[in-house]
Amino acid sequence: MNDNFVYRYGDNLYINLTNKCCNNCDFCIRNNGDGIGDSGNLWLSREPEASEVISLIDSFADYDEIVFCGYGEPTYKTEIMVEVAAYAHSKGKKTRLNTNGLGNLINGRDIVPELKTAIDVMSISLNSHTKEGYDAVCHSVFGLDAFDEMLNFTKECVAEGIETVVSVVAVEGVDIEACRVLASGTGAKLKVREYIA
Repeated sequence: MNDNFVYRYGDNLYINLTNKCCNNCDFCIRNNGDGIGDSGNLWLSREPEASEVISLIDSFADYDEIVFCGYGEPTYKTEIMVEVAAYAHSKGKKTRLNTNGLGNLINGRDIVPELKTAIDVMSISLNSHTKEGYDAVCHSVFGLDAFDEMLNFTKECVAEGIETVVSVVAVEGVDIEACRVLASGTGAKLKVREYIA
Protein backbone atom coordinates (compact mmCIF):
# COMPACT_ATOMS: atom_id res chain seq x y z
CA MET A 1 0.00 0.00 0.00
CA ASN A 2 1.22 3.51 -0.77
CA ASP A 3 0.18 7.00 -1.77
CA ASN A 4 0.53 6.79 -5.56
CA PHE A 5 -2.08 9.44 -6.38
CA VAL A 6 -0.68 10.63 -9.72
CA TYR A 7 1.13 8.48 -12.26
CA ARG A 8 2.17 8.73 -15.87
CA TYR A 9 0.91 6.23 -18.44
CA GLY A 10 1.75 6.85 -22.05
CA ASP A 11 1.49 10.56 -22.81
CA ASN A 12 -1.04 11.32 -20.06
CA LEU A 13 -1.19 11.86 -16.31
CA TYR A 14 -3.56 9.57 -14.45
CA ILE A 15 -5.21 10.46 -11.16
CA ASN A 16 -5.75 7.65 -8.64
CA LEU A 17 -8.27 8.97 -6.09
CA THR A 18 -9.61 5.80 -4.49
CA ASN A 19 -9.53 2.02 -4.51
CA LYS A 20 -13.28 1.77 -3.89
CA CYS A 21 -15.41 0.27 -6.65
CA CYS A 22 -18.99 -0.95 -6.74
CA ASN A 23 -18.17 -3.43 -9.52
CA ASN A 24 -15.86 -6.44 -9.56
CA CYS A 25 -15.31 -6.90 -13.29
CA ASP A 26 -13.80 -10.17 -14.49
CA PHE A 27 -11.34 -8.36 -16.78
CA CYS A 28 -10.28 -5.55 -14.39
CA ILE A 29 -6.54 -4.93 -14.37
CA ARG A 30 -6.71 -4.94 -10.55
CA ASN A 31 -7.05 -8.71 -10.78
CA ASN A 32 -3.68 -9.02 -12.49
CA GLY A 33 -1.29 -7.07 -10.30
CA ASP A 34 -0.50 -3.92 -8.37
CA GLY A 35 -0.19 -1.50 -11.29
CA ILE A 36 0.06 -0.98 -15.02
CA GLY A 37 3.14 -0.17 -17.08
CA ASP A 38 5.54 1.90 -14.97
CA SER A 39 2.80 3.23 -12.71
CA GLY A 40 4.11 1.58 -9.57
CA ASN A 41 1.79 0.23 -6.90
CA LEU A 42 -1.73 1.70 -7.31
CA TRP A 43 -3.18 0.22 -4.13
CA LEU A 44 -3.59 3.20 -1.78
CA SER A 45 -3.07 3.36 1.96
CA ARG A 46 -5.36 6.40 2.08
CA GLU A 47 -7.34 8.69 -0.22
CA PRO A 48 -5.87 12.08 -1.16
CA GLU A 49 -7.13 15.61 -0.74
CA ALA A 50 -7.42 17.77 -3.85
CA SER A 51 -4.48 19.93 -2.74
CA GLU A 52 -2.20 16.90 -2.59
CA VAL A 53 -3.15 15.82 -6.10
CA ILE A 54 -2.69 19.34 -7.47
CA SER A 55 0.76 19.57 -5.86
CA LEU A 56 1.78 16.29 -7.46
CA ILE A 57 0.46 17.35 -10.87
CA ASP A 58 2.78 20.35 -10.69
CA SER A 59 5.76 18.01 -10.32
CA PHE A 60 5.16 16.56 -13.81
CA ALA A 61 5.99 18.21 -17.10
CA ASP A 62 5.16 17.47 -20.73
CA TYR A 63 1.90 15.51 -20.65
CA ASP A 64 -1.15 15.70 -22.90
CA GLU A 65 -4.20 15.36 -20.64
CA ILE A 66 -5.36 14.53 -17.15
CA VAL A 67 -7.22 11.21 -16.84
CA PHE A 68 -9.19 10.28 -13.73
CA CYS A 69 -8.52 6.55 -13.63
CA GLY A 70 -6.78 4.49 -10.98
CA TYR A 71 -7.50 1.34 -9.03
CA GLY A 72 -11.04 2.39 -8.14
CA GLU A 73 -14.12 4.25 -9.42
CA PRO A 74 -13.30 8.00 -9.45
CA THR A 75 -16.90 9.14 -8.92
CA TYR A 76 -16.64 8.01 -5.28
CA LYS A 77 -14.56 11.20 -4.97
CA THR A 78 -16.60 13.49 -7.20
CA GLU A 79 -15.99 16.72 -5.29
CA ILE A 80 -12.23 16.25 -5.26
CA MET A 81 -12.24 15.24 -8.92
CA VAL A 82 -14.12 18.41 -9.87
CA GLU A 83 -11.65 20.56 -7.94
CA VAL A 84 -8.64 18.89 -9.54
CA ALA A 85 -10.26 19.14 -12.99
CA ALA A 86 -10.75 22.88 -12.53
CA TYR A 87 -7.05 23.18 -11.79
CA ALA A 88 -6.17 21.12 -14.88
CA HIS A 89 -8.33 23.42 -17.00
CA SER A 90 -6.59 26.46 -15.50
CA LYS A 91 -3.35 24.97 -16.85
CA GLY A 92 -4.90 24.50 -20.29
CA LYS A 93 -5.13 20.71 -20.01
CA LYS A 94 -8.03 18.55 -21.17
CA THR A 95 -9.64 16.13 -18.72
CA ARG A 96 -11.03 12.65 -19.19
CA LEU A 97 -12.95 10.45 -16.79
CA ASN A 98 -12.82 6.67 -17.08
CA THR A 99 -15.89 5.48 -15.20
CA ASN A 100 -18.32 2.61 -14.80
CA GLY A 101 -21.16 5.12 -15.19
CA LEU A 102 -22.69 4.39 -11.81
CA GLY A 103 -21.75 7.68 -10.16
CA ASN A 104 -25.35 8.78 -9.64
CA LEU A 105 -26.10 5.63 -7.66
CA ILE A 106 -22.81 5.90 -5.76
CA ASN A 107 -23.46 9.50 -4.74
CA GLY A 108 -27.22 9.28 -4.32
CA ARG A 109 -27.70 12.29 -6.59
CA ASP A 110 -27.33 13.39 -10.20
CA ILE A 111 -23.65 14.31 -10.58
CA VAL A 112 -23.66 14.97 -14.33
CA PRO A 113 -24.30 18.73 -13.94
CA GLU A 114 -21.18 18.88 -11.74
CA LEU A 115 -19.15 16.95 -14.30
CA LYS A 116 -20.37 19.00 -17.26
CA THR A 117 -17.79 21.75 -16.75
CA ALA A 118 -15.15 19.51 -15.17
CA ILE A 119 -14.79 16.66 -17.68
CA ASP A 120 -14.03 17.14 -21.37
CA VAL A 121 -14.28 13.48 -22.37
CA MET A 122 -16.40 10.88 -20.59
CA SER A 123 -15.32 7.26 -21.12
CA ILE A 124 -17.92 4.83 -19.78
CA SER A 125 -17.53 1.06 -19.51
CA LEU A 126 -20.42 -0.54 -21.43
CA ASN A 127 -19.09 -4.11 -21.33
CA SER A 128 -22.25 -5.82 -22.65
CA HIS A 129 -25.39 -5.18 -24.68
CA THR A 130 -27.71 -6.78 -22.09
CA LYS A 131 -28.23 -6.30 -18.37
CA GLU A 132 -27.75 -10.03 -17.78
CA GLY A 133 -24.48 -10.00 -19.69
CA TYR A 134 -23.33 -6.91 -17.82
CA ASP A 135 -24.15 -8.46 -14.47
CA ALA A 136 -22.35 -11.67 -15.41
CA VAL A 137 -19.03 -9.89 -16.05
CA CYS A 138 -19.25 -6.79 -13.83
CA HIS A 139 -20.77 -8.26 -10.64
CA SER A 140 -22.06 -4.86 -9.48
CA VAL A 141 -23.30 -4.37 -5.94
CA PHE A 142 -26.30 -2.72 -7.62
CA GLY A 143 -27.22 -5.97 -9.39
CA LEU A 144 -29.28 -5.87 -12.57
CA ASP A 145 -30.19 -2.20 -11.95
CA ALA A 146 -26.59 -1.20 -12.75
CA PHE A 147 -26.91 -1.70 -16.51
CA ASP A 148 -29.88 0.64 -17.03
CA GLU A 149 -28.33 3.18 -14.68
CA MET A 150 -25.10 3.14 -16.71
CA LEU A 151 -27.07 3.66 -19.93
CA ASN A 152 -29.07 6.53 -18.40
CA PHE A 153 -25.85 8.14 -17.20
CA THR A 154 -24.42 7.82 -20.72
CA LYS A 155 -27.48 9.43 -22.31
CA GLU A 156 -27.44 12.26 -19.80
CA CYS A 157 -23.76 12.98 -20.48
CA VAL A 158 -24.48 13.12 -24.21
CA ALA A 159 -27.49 15.39 -23.61
CA GLU A 160 -25.33 17.74 -21.53
CA GLY A 161 -22.91 18.10 -24.43
CA ILE A 162 -20.04 16.12 -22.91
CA GLU A 163 -18.01 14.18 -25.48
CA THR A 164 -18.98 10.65 -24.51
CA VAL A 165 -17.45 7.31 -25.44
CA VAL A 166 -18.60 3.89 -24.27
CA SER A 167 -16.12 1.04 -24.24
CA VAL A 168 -16.20 -2.72 -24.40
CA VAL A 169 -13.34 -5.10 -23.75
CA ALA A 170 -12.84 -7.58 -26.56
CA VAL A 171 -13.19 -10.80 -24.59
CA GLU A 172 -15.00 -14.02 -25.40
CA GLY A 173 -18.78 -13.72 -25.26
CA VAL A 174 -18.99 -9.96 -25.95
CA ASP A 175 -21.12 -9.13 -29.00
CA ILE A 176 -19.27 -6.12 -30.38
CA GLU A 177 -21.82 -5.33 -33.09
CA ALA A 178 -24.74 -5.44 -30.65
CA CYS A 179 -22.77 -3.10 -28.37
CA ARG A 180 -22.19 -0.79 -31.34
CA VAL A 181 -25.94 -0.59 -31.99
CA LEU A 182 -26.64 0.06 -28.31
CA ALA A 183 -23.98 2.76 -28.14
CA SER A 184 -25.44 4.45 -31.20
CA GLY A 185 -28.81 4.57 -29.47
CA THR A 186 -27.32 6.54 -26.58
CA GLY A 187 -25.59 9.01 -28.87
CA ALA A 188 -22.16 7.94 -27.64
CA LYS A 189 -19.25 6.64 -29.67
CA LEU A 190 -18.04 3.06 -29.20
CA LYS A 191 -14.45 2.14 -28.42
CA VAL A 192 -13.33 -1.50 -28.45
CA ARG A 193 -10.50 -2.10 -26.00
CA GLU A 194 -8.14 -5.04 -25.94
CA TYR A 195 -7.89 -7.05 -22.76
CA ILE A 196 -4.80 -6.11 -20.73
CA ALA A 197 -3.42 -9.19 -19.02
